[in-house]
Amino acid sequence: MVKVEIVEERDQQESTSPYASAASSRTSSSVSLSSVGSDVDAEESFYQRIAALVDIVPPTTRHKIAARVSRTAGFFRTSGRVLGNLVWIVTTSALLVGLPLALSLEDEAKIVAQEKEMLAQQQGAQHMASMYAPPSPNQPQQKGVVPPGF
Repeated sequence: MVKVEIVEERDQQESTSPYASAASSRTSSSVSLSSVGSDVDAEESFYQRIAALVDIVPPTTRHKIAARVSRTAGFFRTSGRVLGNLVWIVTTSALLVGLPLALSLEDEAKIVAQEKEMLAQQQGAQHMASMYAPPSPNQPQQKGVVPPGF
């Protein structure tokens, strides 16, 4: 922000001012300008310095810059809203359709595994039964071979 102060002209201030002497030449005025320091206000913040630069930029340029920034912000706001809605639709669809489907496929896989296990048990039982089944009456019985000496 620019501060305007009224400075009263005095004879003492004119003698200390680098611009006061009427007899000064161009070279002496440039030398005297380098001796004049820019007093930075210690209480002035960085934001205040940037805000003071607004006066340098013409109003039409400031309006164009503000319009572009607002359009860009609106684009990102709209894009974020649309993207959020799409993410919401995808996740809810996955939960409502995909989760029950996955659970039913898992249950079906368990049932198929149980059926395979039961079939293997039945085949094993049939195999064992055929090995240890008593001979049928139609088949001649084998006589046991006894080694000599018994």
